[in-house]
Amino acid sequence: MSTDSRLDQDVVAVILEDHRAMEDLFRRMRSIEADRAAALKEFSALLIAHGEAEEAEVYGALKRFRGVDDEEVEHGTEEHAEGNKALLALLEVEDVGSEEWDERLEELVEAVSHHVDEEERTILNGARENVPDERRAELGVAFQKERAKQLASGCGSPENVRKIVDG
Repeated sequence: MSTDSRLDQDVVAVILEDHRAMEDLFRRMRSIEADRAAALKEFSALLIAHGEAEEAEVYGALKRFRGVDDEEVEHGTEEHAEGNKALLALLEVEDVGSEEWDERLEELVEAVSHHVDEEERTILNGARENVPDERRAELGVAFQKERAKQLASGCGSPENVRKIVDG
């Protein structure tokens, strides 16, 4: 009766884990004692892989469940685009830690934090309440597979982020 390994795959838990990692990377990008450029590189890859995997594997599947707000799912996709734009703006600043870099970092933090907060309150709570454990586990596996594929492809590079933003 080992349900624990299945729970590790719960798409909600996996997405929340990424959200916490993003918040940690924000702290590193703000800290003058950290390697801010490395933190940005890591964040860029995570944000893009996460958003692309959500859109490819999770959002469409969740729309099929009653009790998961379709409009919120659509809105989540729009917010991914806003976060990606803010990310690109930061990636294009050459001088890490400059005033411009700090300003664009705060714009990125604001866009992503707003999305994370909203997604956790609406989409993920809806998924927790209305999507069976087994289906959440399947979605978790699909999400992680797509996320890994994105990460392996160098999805966080400025060139790729620009491609996504320009559509």
